Amino acid sequence: KGTLIVGITEFEPMDYQNTAGEWIGFDADMAKAFAESLGVTAEFQLIEWDSKVMELEGKTLDVVWNGMTLTDDVKSLMGTSEPYCLNGQVVVVPADKADQYQTVESLSDLSFAVENGSAGAEQLDALGIPYTAMDTQARALMEVASGASDACVIDLLMAGAMIGEGTSYSDLTYTVQLNSEEYGVGFRKGSDLVDAFNSFWKEAYDAGTVMEIATTYGVQESVIEK
Repeated sequence: KGTLIVGITEFEPMDYQNTAGEWIGFDADMAKAFAESLGVTAEFQLIEWDSKVMELEGKTLDVVWNGMTLTDDVKSLMGTSEPYCLNGQVVVVPADKADQYQTVESLSDLSFAVENGSAGAEQLDALGIPYTAMDTQARALMEVASGASDACVIDLLMAGAMIGEGTSYSDLTYTVQLNSEEYGVGFRKGSDLVDAFNSFWKEAYDAGTVMEIATTYGVQESVIEK
């Protein structure tokens, strides 16, 4: 039986490891189901996010599936699926300072951490705001929690799962949403897996599987209706 090599970074609630070391999450669970529909097994491979296109083209990966924003760059460099989730980039700050940072204009003096090559980095570049590049969104969050950076930019879906009351980062909150985005899955240019994915997703949505798995991870409100 073959494998579908899936490129990911650690990104709760989309892809993360449980206590047994198994990759789970909304994207991970759907990737396993997609692989099964192809008659193969999903194999997860941690990647540096800014090298995802190179990894695909070098055939060390078959698919990039990790809450990937469908930016113009991504769509020009990969074969991309139809969008499946809504998202946005949000600014995370300590909750006790949130009142000071409610507008884009108020952000210019903050020191930021952001995942290298991410949609969040793209937003800060567009605003001309400097930042420290981290290897994951989780690391960017840790920078703010430790006080090493004043703020970070992460995905709205991650913020919903990782910060605020009842989480490990209960003293952090998000304020400004910088944009609105859609998530998609990336394949090599010209790959027939694009059409295979779109057909699989529609069938899984119609069968109720997509919403069932989305509800498990608390992302059901972001799923795009098919």
